[in-house]
Amino acid sequence: MLPAMTEDKAAGRAAPAAQPEAQNPKAQKPEAQKPEAEEAPRPLEEYVGQEIRRLRKRQDMTVAELANAAGLSQGMLSKIENGQASPSLSTLSALAGALSVPISGFFTPFEASRDVSYVPAGRGLQIDRRGTRAGHLYQLLGTGLRGEVGVEPYLITLTEESEPFDQFRHAGVEFIHMLKGELIYRHGDQTFHLKPGDSLFFDAVAVHGPMELIALPAVYLSIISYKADDAR
Repeated sequence: MLPAMTEDKAAGRAAPAAQPEAQNPKAQKPEAQKPEAEEAPRPLEEYVGQEIRRLRKRQDMTVAELANAAGLSQGMLSKIENGQASPSLSTLSALAGALSVPISGFFTPFEASRDVSYVPAGRGLQIDRRGTRAGHLYQLLGTGLRGEVGVEPYLITLTEESEPFDQFRHAGVEFIHMLKGELIYRHGDQTFHLKPGDSLFFDAVAVHGPMELIALPAVYLSIISYKADDAR
């Protein structure tokens, strides 16, 4: 018995070929998901933030103290120091004033290498340090050099308005050379009677400073050297 034929075959017509499903012209292949773009590095902001932190720590200031002096919130100052915010010119000006440094000092590490610093006589930058509270006058005689070792040369003057202060303590080493006057200088449990021409070189981690002022005004050169990382 022959199998039954379909109506089309019986009529001698071939069955129509299956038509592909019509494509929706609006349908598009899903785009490959692009990886999230990483935040672009901010080399300038990072350098400026590191320099602000270095200067703050060198002056024994906390984040709260500097933020208050510059009129900023602690959160904003923290972002600036970590390179997460771009401070405006007015903010940099406020920070420079609070740190007693020129605005240009914040950009020194980012600039091309500078291997010289010239300060004319009597033009040293007057800055505040811990001893300033005791009437010690500090003039910074050189700035702008950066590297693995930090060096800060100061001309320190003590007058009749100055008070003894022998509680200095910081990283690195310090060299002192007396130019004028006389004083008793303490280092740890030792004392030294310094006169013009005398020098003292010591580990600055031990407590030190002038504990007795004998002949005023007293003027001496102080050069502090430390590993750059220790200031950050």
